[in-house]
Amino acid sequence: MFNKRADGIRIGGMDPIVQIMPYLMPMRCDSQVFLKHNIDLSKLNAYIKEQRAKGERISHMQIIMAAYLRALGQNPNINRFILNKKYYSRNNCSISFNVLKDPTDADKGETVVKLKFDLTDTIYDVRDRVEAGIAANRGDQPENFLDKLAAGLLKVPGLPALIVGIVKFLDAVNMTPRVLVDELPFYSSMYVTNTASIGLTDVYHHIYNFGNVSIFLSMGKPERIAVTDREGTRMKRYLPIGITVDERVCSGAHYALFFSDMKHFLDHPELLETAPESVKFDKNCEYHVPKPVKE
Repeated sequence: MFNKRADGIRIGGMDPIVQIMPYLMPMRCDSQVFLKHNIDLSKLNAYIKEQRAKGERISHMQIIMAAYLRALGQNPNINRFILNKKYYSRNNCSISFNVLKDPTDADKGETVVKLKFDLTDTIYDVRDRVEAGIAANRGDQPENFLDKLAAGLLKVPGLPALIVGIVKFLDAVNMTPRVLVDELPFYSSMYVTNTASIGLTDVYHHIYNFGNVSIFLSMGKPERIAVTDREGTRMKRYLPIGITVDERVCSGAHYALFFSDMKHFLDHPELLETAPESVKFDKNCEYHVPKPVKE
């Protein structure tokens, strides 16, 4: 109905082959593509150790998020999504991820943290945003919006199906309330799950048909893999990442450039310590988020 949504604006003038894809594959489950990448843990662990010696605590997930942001800043078409067969450019960069409410007791359940980032964020900015988000959702902190919403809906038989149907209709006509778009993790640039934290290897997680997440990353348990080079054959430790993307969002060539950039920053995390010299945005869709203030 309208060309503008709470989380993005309609875009056109795209490659016709890309633009026709939603008609051939109308749902995300039709168009999921799965990739796997093994991150060299020797490089990440050496960097984390160096940072710790400087008094800075950095995690693997924070480096992956920062690398994603830096690569996205050079490949803005990755931050697009498709609804009702139409293409939109997202007007924010948001990442959702699951956390245990109590890391020492899995029976207390988990929740989802959704954070907005600026494409000029350094690894330290990412670390500060993530730590603040986790702290606000653990321990004795009040339940977040998603927890309260899910609990409330489940109290009335039939209400969850009704509300989900209404939200899907509002999505189709670009009238989804901003509070839902801002709070629900299904409306994010990327969703990350750390399956290693619960003892699992990486998985290829599905992309939800509800909402508009177009990329899902799963961090698995470290693996030892035999590597052969000029020095012979040896075992190396890698952090496996399962990646699921909506192939309709852009061409395979654009995805290749994006993941190549992301891999470069994962191999050289020290480049994430300073802000990028420049950032690219889709036309009329520039966005910024104030830097985090560490207490």
